[in-house]
Amino acid sequence: MTQRRPIVDALVEFQRNRPTSFHVPGHKNGQLSGLPQELKAALLYDMTELEGLDDLHAPKAAIKEAEALLAHAYGAEKSYFLVNGSTAGNLAMIHAVCREGDRVIVQRNSHQSIFHALELARVRAIYVAPEWDETSKSAAAVSLSSVTSALLEYPDAKAAVLTYPNYYGMGSSELTAVIELCHEQSIPVLVDEAHGAHFTAGAPFPVSALTCGADAVVQSAHKTLPAMTMGSYLHIQGELVDEGAIRKYLRIFQSSSPSYPIMASLDDARAYIQNYSASDKQEFLEKREHFVTSLKRIPLIEVVESTDPLKLLLRVEKCGGFQLKDALEKVGIYAELADPFQVLLILPLIKRGYAYPSAEICSRIKEAVASLSHQESVIPNFQPRQQNPVVVPELTFEEVDLSARKWVPYTQVAGRISAAMVTPYPPGIPLVVAGEKWTIDKVEVLADYVASGAEIQGEHRLAQKLVLVIGSE
Repeated sequence: MTQRRPIVDALVEFQRNRPTSFHVPGHKNGQLSGLPQELKAALLYDMTELEGLDDLHAPKAAIKEAEALLAHAYGAEKSYFLVNGSTAGNLAMIHAVCREGDRVIVQRNSHQSIFHALELARVRAIYVAPEWDETSKSAAAVSLSSVTSALLEYPDAKAAVLTYPNYYGMGSSELTAVIELCHEQSIPVLVDEAHGAHFTAGAPFPVSALTCGADAVVQSAHKTLPAMTMGSYLHIQGELVDEGAIRKYLRIFQSSSPSYPIMASLDDARAYIQNYSASDKQEFLEKREHFVTSLKRIPLIEVVESTDPLKLLLRVEKCGGFQLKDALEKVGIYAELADPFQVLLILPLIKRGYAYPSAEICSRIKEAVASLSHQESVIPNFQPRQQNPVVVPELTFEEVDLSARKWVPYTQVAGRISAAMVTPYPPGIPLVVAGEKWTIDKVEVLADYVASGAEIQGEHRLAQKLVLVIGSE
């Protein structure tokens, strides 16, 4: 383990010389900024590629050393800092492996950035349905049998794209077997591990996809580690992903003016998790257990624990997740997301010595739950219908682009082919992807989200109850 943070150290050393700026950015070390003082202070470190600060796209000094430390911390052969979020990493790894027209096996409950990458790469997606996890009431991982079926049906697949864990922290006991199966056919496995940057801390956290043998893994350091928003990591290993292609597409999809504060926070986050000791973990687990026990004493509340100890789900009897989210926000508690059943909390990965105010937080949560005692909502009793484990969309992305389209009421779209992506956000998993057929299940889920006032991204007119489908006017 090492406390060294090369990018942080380089920025601090650079500022010690009291530099005068005749370069970009135009705020000139914050002097011209009208931001509040707390934000303005950070602009001293908002630099560009100057002597001593290295270059993200051609690293030779501090950034090169920091990325080497990152690879060592995670056990990767090569690791990269991402300043444009995990989205940039997902785009880069898919383009590095896939060519136009390739068949690609894709876990259907992937993040929208995966589907955007597939669309840009002009590949033919083969969707593998995930298993329904009743504990979290969410789609979780794909099974080994489903991936086996996909490979038997489409042996010419050029890549497999998986998501692990899901947004709710639910993992998969079959991930290693799935990866080994793909490798038997020399198929690279690309994993969106956005919510697993902390897995390197070891049990009881799940095992990382890197440890399971994945060829490329993207992690959102900003989701569970102390990194700034958009700060992420990309790791590669083995011979099935070309390092030169990864570098090429990172240059294409990442800014040519990368943020030094984000890179510094990634450097710091790596040092944080690399030095996360057994005593730190014990402190986290003890305080988490105390917090969970206190929450369970609150009347009407149900606490659901995830595979990942950093995630907790809260449900309230006869109350929907969006109602609970609103009540919590009124007492200053902001959950990561709500769905029709529950809210999701992402706990802080604390170290020894951190004072966690669990008593005060539980008091406020109790107040929020009490305010809901006279409210009732219709909570969907959703059980997904049995579906084929392997599904090919009716139209490819290219065919969608070439097709006529029209707006129709979403109550009338069952059986129609969607012309656009419709995505509840968070979690950012598309309810329907362009080229897919609207099913009765999907229409019912959309109706639940619309009725609850959930945020829905994509090309739609849901304020007028309209969605875009294939067809002429």
